[in-house]
Amino acid sequence: MSVASRCRFWDDARVGVAGENGLNTEDLEPLRSHLAELKEEHRALDDAIHRLAEGPFVDQIRLTRLKKRKLQLRDVIARLESRLIPDLNA
Repeated sequence: MSVASRCRFWDDARVGVAGENGLNTEDLEPLRSHLAELKEEHRALDDAIHRLAEGPFVDQIRLTRLKKRKLQLRDVIARLESRLIPDLNA
């Protein structure tokens, strides 16, 4: 399954924290590993953006697309991390 399709899967699944919606700690492991993969991709995009921007000829369209993808990943990462944090009001 590609990273993009996994992002859509986890985004659409509305996965909660342990104890909510019948999830237990075993159910959270795939979520945590997916989160680690997204963070790795985010770091790789950051490196690619820096290398592309430092080159003698900057492809602005490609640079813009990479930055947009990086922002999308940041948003998905933030949503997944917030789902892993237990609800303190409960």
